[in-house]
Amino acid sequence: MRIAGLILIILVGFSASAQDVQKLQTMGLNEPVEIIKDNWGVSHIYAQNQTDLFFAQGYNAARDRLFQFEIWRRKATGTLSEIMGAKALEHDKGARLLRFKGDINAEMAHYHEDGVEIITAFVAGVNAYIKKTEKNPELLTFEFDLLGVKPGYWTPEIVISRHNALTGGVAGEIMLAKTITALGSEMTRKILPFYRDTHLEPFEGIDLSKITDEIMASYRASRSQPAFDGSDLKNPQMVKVINGDVDDFDPNFWNDPIEGINNLGSNNWVISGRKTRSGKPIMANDPHRAIQSPSLRYMVHLNAPATNGKMGWNVIGAGEPVLPGISIGHNEHGAWGLTIFRIDQEDLYVYETNPDNVNQYKYNGQWKEMIVEATDINVRGQEKEQAQLKYSIHGPIIYEDIENNLAFGLKAAWLEIGATPYLASLRMDQATTWDEFREACSFSGLPGENMIWADKNGTIGWQSVGLTPVRFGWDGSLPVPGDGTYEWNGYVPIKSMPHISNPKEGWYGTANNHNVPKGYPNIFSDFYADPARVYRLREVMDGAVDQTIQDSMVLQYDNKSMNAEKITPFIKNVKVPRKLRDAQKLLATWDHMMDRSSAAAALYDKWELIMIYDLSTCVIPEQYVDKLAAISRVKLTEWVINPPEFVFGTNPEEARDQAIIQSLEAAVAFLSEDIGPNMEDWEYGKVHFAEIIHPLSHLLDGEMQSKVDIASLPRGGASNTLNANHGNGRQTSGASFRMIVDTADWDSTVGTNAPGQSSDPESNYYTDLFENWNKGEYFPMYYSKDKIIDNARQIFYLHP
Repeated sequence: MRIAGLILIILVGFSASAQDVQKLQTMGLNEPVEIIKDNWGVSHIYAQNQTDLFFAQGYNAARDRLFQFEIWRRKATGTLSEIMGAKALEHDKGARLLRFKGDINAEMAHYHEDGVEIITAFVAGVNAYIKKTEKNPELLTFEFDLLGVKPGYWTPEIVISRHNALTGGVAGEIMLAKTITALGSEMTRKILPFYRDTHLEPFEGIDLSKITDEIMASYRASRSQPAFDGSDLKNPQMVKVINGDVDDFDPNFWNDPIEGINNLGSNNWVISGRKTRSGKPIMANDPHRAIQSPSLRYMVHLNAPATNGKMGWNVIGAGEPVLPGISIGHNEHGAWGLTIFRIDQEDLYVYETNPDNVNQYKYNGQWKEMIVEATDINVRGQEKEQAQLKYSIHGPIIYEDIENNLAFGLKAAWLEIGATPYLASLRMDQATTWDEFREACSFSGLPGENMIWADKNGTIGWQSVGLTPVRFGWDGSLPVPGDGTYEWNGYVPIKSMPHISNPKEGWYGTANNHNVPKGYPNIFSDFYADPARVYRLREVMDGAVDQTIQDSMVLQYDNKSMNAEKITPFIKNVKVPRKLRDAQKLLATWDHMMDRSSAAAALYDKWELIMIYDLSTCVIPEQYVDKLAAISRVKLTEWVINPPEFVFGTNPEEARDQAIIQSLEAAVAFLSEDIGPNMEDWEYGKVHFAEIIHPLSHLLDGEMQSKVDIASLPRGGASNTLNANHGNGRQTSGASFRMIVDTADWDSTVGTNAPGQSSDPESNYYTDLFENWNKGEYFPMYYSKDKIIDNARQIFYLHP
């Protein structure tokens, strides 16, 4: 029975400083909890029962990341307008429209047999810390005072929000509709890297020219990141814009899943014990998301014994700080990791609406009433605004074209029970065997993922997961009529999705590549990542023996560009003007490593970007170049090796060579102007770097900026190397978190995170991991308590 009482927090500093004893009056724990924070900011939580464990996890994460929690809460609840005014209205309307509307208790119970207990305990812990800040406002980080806001209380509905999910489907349909409208279906098929025989003809009654980006406006707004300006401050008259106009800074602080999904470059692999030095399997994972402060992922160790017939917990790894449990990590039995497995989990339905009643749409030959809900939105600086939220039989109405009597509805798997991102990891955290792990995976609806497993008994495996709609007679690639003709027929059972155990090759890995096995119908996606990363993984792993954690560390930071290896021979063989011969020689003698100190890497990077643009203009008319997606690196490589006439004309090889020369000349000119004419100075890291700018930085003075911003460091890698990162100059996404586990010795596990565990710039854990992360230097993730205590920096005792 939970009781009201004191939580006594005793902070033991392993330095000369005196003990700091703090008391907190709250509804709290049943029994004492110990939290050991190690030298790298990882909290090891030891509770005596399950409820207290997750209460402490919520409390501890909120203490380290409270402003991140507050923005998450407001995005989930559609309440940014309360602090940002009218400019956030579209976000709030979209967030409320696209919220989960199902049974909250059934939703929580889906993720674990004790899901209701676990999630409510986590929420209670978050709120306990918020209550502590109410009594001790000095605990709030600077953002709260700057904006004049206070943290709000959490509810389970916030935990299960899908607003930060990696979703996909409708954006692809709109992209294809726009491309087909501009270029026709035949050219669309030629220039995009399809992985299946995608349907590219409009369905009866659908005018693809009316499928525009405007349809996604409310959806995109709901996923947009808050871009604060001077009007949002507690004292607006005091604003000093340091870095120019607010539009110049990148608000991609909490990540934009719609824009970002095509730029994600996660990798994972498992290696059988017969290929490792220890004789036991190794698991390695480096999921890629925004490079930001604070990091999207938060590392923690959860420990509680089995009590009252409930299984115990002893799991370490990382997850999103706002969720209970751990999504990537290991327990006493096995280790697991994830990458994105592309699944089309959405469809855009086009409805004919009644000219006499905009709230009716035609379905099965009859006018059907939309469900209309009213919602009041509090708006800073003005009266509250009432918005209408409309729903069809398929889901939210995301856009209405009144003039043409059309409405557009979203059918989304992620609005079903079981689609909170990563929350099914609660079941995975307690898996003891491959079969138990696969069973746990069967509860993971979103996002589509490649889940890998390695256990101390020698089993390795891969299971693809995610809610995959069953569509009979259509593939979901283009918008369909919402008249009842095209309906989903349930979902593919997750355990019947592609999977493998103990492959004969002795290893298995994924890199967001097309990995649907031969003979299995590709009902999942039209597009997958550039296969260059998985090609490199195979090049190394197929012949690898005697593998160690150190080998996987090197591989996670591997900078070889497989595309460059294929393309540079063609650059070497063209006849270039005398002024370009040194540049040509630089690439001809290059090892294809995108190392930060490499001049050749800098040159190739700029050549590749310019070549992609130039070839895009060859196949996309000028009026559409800025409206359609540029060609992919897959197509660039394909067209350089085998130049097609539809790109290069009647003499394709000659035209290709001329394009290579022109792009090389432009790349040399760019680097000469940007860095200088001396090629020895052309270090890749000068044009390819990691720099973290706080989203409120442009509203701060220089002294505060120096505390919250993190100075740039030169980066290696590229979008299609295993050490993947993305961005033009400043790299905005990449492997912020990495983890490698040898199941022979849990204490040998290593990891990276960036820039640190804390969101407080006054904390020792704010940027302490950033430099080593950039250099590829890992820190230990100790599992046994004696080693954890030996490496402790702080210990917190929480007492009821």
